[in-house]
Amino acid sequence: MNRIITYCFVFLHCISSAQSSYTKILSLDTFIAIVKKYHPVAQQANLLLKQGDASVLSTKGNLDPKINSDLNQKYFNEQQYFSLINAGLTIPTWIGVDIKAAYENNMGYYLNPENTTPQSGLWQAGISVPIGQGLFIDQRRAAIKQAELYKTATESERLLILNQLIYDAGSAYWNWFISYNTLLIMQDAYNITLQRFNATKASAKLGDRPYVDTLEANIQLQERFISLEQAKLDYSNSTLALSTYLWFQNNIPLEIKPGTIPETYMFITTTEIVPDLLQSSQDSVTANHPQLMLYNLKIEQLKIEQRWKKEQLKPVFNINYNALNYSTGDAFSNNYNLNNYKWGATISMPLLLRKERGGLQLTKLKITETTLDMQDKSYEIYNKVKAATNEYFTLQNQIKTYRQTVVNYESLLAAENKMFNTGESSVFLVNARENSAINAKIKLVDLIAKNKKTLLTINYSLGRLGL
Repeated sequence: MNRIITYCFVFLHCISSAQSSYTKILSLDTFIAIVKKYHPVAQQANLLLKQGDASVLSTKGNLDPKINSDLNQKYFNEQQYFSLINAGLTIPTWIGVDIKAAYENNMGYYLNPENTTPQSGLWQAGISVPIGQGLFIDQRRAAIKQAELYKTATESERLLILNQLIYDAGSAYWNWFISYNTLLIMQDAYNITLQRFNATKASAKLGDRPYVDTLEANIQLQERFISLEQAKLDYSNSTLALSTYLWFQNNIPLEIKPGTIPETYMFITTTEIVPDLLQSSQDSVTANHPQLMLYNLKIEQLKIEQRWKKEQLKPVFNINYNALNYSTGDAFSNNYNLNNYKWGATISMPLLLRKERGGLQLTKLKITETTLDMQDKSYEIYNKVKAATNEYFTLQNQIKTYRQTVVNYESLLAAENKMFNTGESSVFLVNARENSAINAKIKLVDLIAKNKKTLLTINYSLGRLGL
């Protein structure tokens, strides 16, 4: 793909007159490859993945070990009342248990007896265990799980953004296709009309044609000229519209240069392999749609929140235990005694639990609301896909028929021209046949582009364009 993009970049930036004399076909696949790789919106979509990684990294910081240190001293009348030194390390764990280690060294004339420590200080190591609220899930574990779901959701959001971008770019491409092929048809029609006008004028001078035929041919030539100028304007504007989707490295905008063209309607194929979506179930059609995946992920996040809300209905019951030890010179471990410890328990619980019960009810309502939104969106997507698929197959049949219609109009025009050359027809009749043939060709171009846009709509409705 990179080789294709590089090749396209070279010919899109070709400015020499020698190179511009060649025509190069910019296919839809090559165009879309450039858009996906270099368009600013595509690059912004890719940033979402980094945002997801950053979110997970940030929430995992809730489990980072923390160190703390406190120093409090008091001096009055040139006497040290007390000096309190307390430093520690806390290591949170995924199971909700906190591992702690601390060092305490206190001294002073007016030291509170409960703060008394050996001269070398007091070491302690222990754990804090939630027995009630926070045993199975707590706020930090809920946040990490939700962040991981958010990371997954950023991929779906990225696909949705790319899906919309490719749809808009593809629509612009087929508008460019219409304007270019219409321009070809009108240019050819103008050239033929100009030749007929010159031939009619020459015949009128020789007396073979009445001068009224010259007037008829001239009016037709003027109308062809106006139509040709309009076709040129439409092609110029559609080319500019297409160029807005073309970018290169370092956010350099590209332009469609003269000589770069889409495929012509005579050679483009309209036979595509389309899955039989009409016979598929709603669930199978919408199963992998990014929008519905976002709904599912949102529901999963709400379920995690629901678990935490339910956990908050339990009382807070935390137990803390710390083994104590002190050192005397080099004999640190020899002073450890099982009877030296500090422990405590914390119990609390609101009496009415109105905040907790209300929060739980709100979360349940949000889950129900999101589920209903997802079901409605799923049905909407399914119907859009079915409608686009119906239209696609109908257009296939119309194109097949209308290709023959164009051939028939061309045959009628050829016969009328033959009669005109033998003097058995008039300029008016030839113009009428020619107008019908031109309109048929333009309609065929519109049908082909509409068919391609419908295929684009099918994949857009399925959320597949960003893949």
